[in-house]
Amino acid sequence: MTEPSETVLTDAIVTATRHAVSDLFESHPGSYYYCALITSREAPPPFLSAWSREALAVASADTDHSEDLKWSYADSPFVDYGAQYFRKVRDLFALRPEMDYFAPPELWEKEYDLRLRCMENALRQLDSEGLFGVGEARHKIVVNAEVVPPDHTNTERAIRLNPPEALTEWLEEAAES
Repeated sequence: MTEPSETVLTDAIVTATRHAVSDLFESHPGSYYYCALITSREAPPPFLSAWSREALAVASADTDHSEDLKWSYADSPFVDYGAQYFRKVRDLFALRPEMDYFAPPELWEKEYDLRLRCMENALRQLDSEGLFGVGEARHKIVVNAEVVPPDHTNTERAIRLNPPEALTEWLEEAAES
């Protein structure tokens, strides 16, 4: 099979994320304030993580450190939610050039940028469809394509993907400079 194009990869991420987020919101109703596609510096296929205020209250009940949980993708009860929807995304990523440190730096960076751009564009498309709410409801959730460990590019993407009203708390509490 040939290497999937940026459009094919973005479309697969859109489909997977739409199914996963819709399933999450339907199966676990709540006041969601964070929803992100997560990858690492090696840019493997993304996975979903999210937090609702209700889930945070439950997770924080036994700790004095709820502020440490609030924006932590890894501590969310919804980390890797809907993994089954991302099967095609994983298959398509496997057909892209390998992300190893033996590749020439310019080729590695080009592939890395493409993968992150696909994630960001997928979230932008879903946002335009209203998946994360519209109007005032949209101002209550931060949507992002995040790299872990976090770096300044997460902040850049968050600013591009969200209305300013949605970012107030996140910028104060979680943004990397």
